[in-house]
Amino acid sequence: MNISVCITFLAGGLLLSSSNALDPPGELQLQLKNTRRPPLNPRFLSVTIDASLASEPKYIAFLGSQKLITLTRGLSPAFVRFGGTKSDFLFFDPTPNASVEENITWKLPIKQDVCYRSQVPSAVQQKLWSQWPVQEQAILKEAFSETYKNATITKHTIDLLYRFANCSGLHLIFGLNALLRKNRNHQWNSSNAKLLIDYCDSKKYDLSWELGNEPNSFKKKSGLYVDGSQLGKDFITLHDLLGKYSRYRTSGLFGPDIGQPKKASQKMLKSFLKSGGKVINSVTWHHYYVDGRTASMEDFVSTDILDTLSAEIKMVLRIVNETVPGKLVWLGETSSAYGGGCPGLSNTYIDGFMWLDKLGISAKLGIDVVMRQALFGAGSYNLVDSDFEPLPDYWLSLVFRNLVGSIVLSASFKSKNVNVENIRVYLHCTNINNPKYKVGDVTLFAMNLNNYSEEMHLPSFLSGKIVDEYLLLPGEKGLLSTTVLLNGQVLKMVDEKTLPDLNGKPLDPGAPLILPSMSFGFFVVKSAMATACL
Repeated sequence: MNISVCITFLAGGLLLSSSNALDPPGELQLQLKNTRRPPLNPRFLSVTIDASLASEPKYIAFLGSQKLITLTRGLSPAFVRFGGTKSDFLFFDPTPNASVEENITWKLPIKQDVCYRSQVPSAVQQKLWSQWPVQEQAILKEAFSETYKNATITKHTIDLLYRFANCSGLHLIFGLNALLRKNRNHQWNSSNAKLLIDYCDSKKYDLSWELGNEPNSFKKKSGLYVDGSQLGKDFITLHDLLGKYSRYRTSGLFGPDIGQPKKASQKMLKSFLKSGGKVINSVTWHHYYVDGRTASMEDFVSTDILDTLSAEIKMVLRIVNETVPGKLVWLGETSSAYGGGCPGLSNTYIDGFMWLDKLGISAKLGIDVVMRQALFGAGSYNLVDSDFEPLPDYWLSLVFRNLVGSIVLSASFKSKNVNVENIRVYLHCTNINNPKYKVGDVTLFAMNLNNYSEEMHLPSFLSGKIVDEYLLLPGEKGLLSTTVLLNGQVLKMVDEKTLPDLNGKPLDPGAPLILPSMSFGFFVVKSAMATACL
């Protein structure tokens, strides 16, 4: 991986402004009515575990970490998708395999409480940590060279994946290998998938399914071309197979996990939906803004780049509505930069602008679920680093999960003297599961990409309300910090089983909402009595 390409851009002049000067205030235009139906999926903000983590079975033991489970539980309810390119190179072996089993360093004790008493021993964790940097580089090298090797997963892999999802309060979506093909007609060979599904059924594991990852890239990655129509037929085969199990007859089936909707991908998506769209629960596609190997610091705060997402969402929604009207659409895998992310950018505070804006735009335009690549694993775009330390985007996701509800309202910002394109605002009903707030409260989340602080005023009908401020600012390294402050306090875990309290700062009634230069935050308007929320 060419890390230096990313780092060289960091010497530029884009820094967090220390100026406290305020531009003339702007007015928030807020409408407390529902702008979309149905409301967001309760699992709208979801995550992925890249299948590359299972390239060597022993590293799945990372998912036995109590600390990682605690962090993940903070984001529940959510989906966790186990998939990605490597999923099409994994083979399930239900029989004991000496060459694989000898590398497994830890297995779940059979008679212990599966969630609370059994976790990876410290010595095993330390050994895996010492070996992980070499494995991570091997995973990234394989991805960049696009020469993928087959790997074997075992019952142990499935057990730990399911245990991790179940103990974290997440619903597992398993990506099956779609590159297993019958020679003469390229139909999908479901025999290995059946072995895996048989095992999951025998263990009474409740989960959902995908088949393949970015089929538009199959030829480049494997030399095998599968057209959209055939892939649709393969999904019907999988749907029929699942129908033979009472446990999975009504389980979720999602796909086709198409890549960025360029012309060839659009064509494949259309033919897939015409052929097999009727058997899937939601249509999945992938989105990244930039190439992690060449991205610059400026890219992460460019409104031109941020605005590209809207056009792609509208394109996919149009295709879906024309072929399978009414089907829900998911961002089945997404982050800021593809190729594992951009070191020094994707894992720092600055990535939050892309992440928060993506959540806001996706909710506003009608995306049902957004699955963040990745929760944990190789690369720089993860929410949690290899030492199980939460990164800024994790804390941003946690605050979003706690404050933002499923009803999307209307918000805009207007000012004669401000570059309004750099002030991005979104409004939702407040999360009804947050005990600090009442039904009818609303949550505004906003970002300021200007090089000066911005003062925002609520419209007159809300100006007398009490507002709780949740301002997220970077640590000592500014935009490139891997720590984040909530209202001036560094966010960190209390211990391996305890997340910190997220406390808002009450503002005086009528006080302006102030966003410092290059920052983002959340504002909960209490007693707003929004009819759409009632």
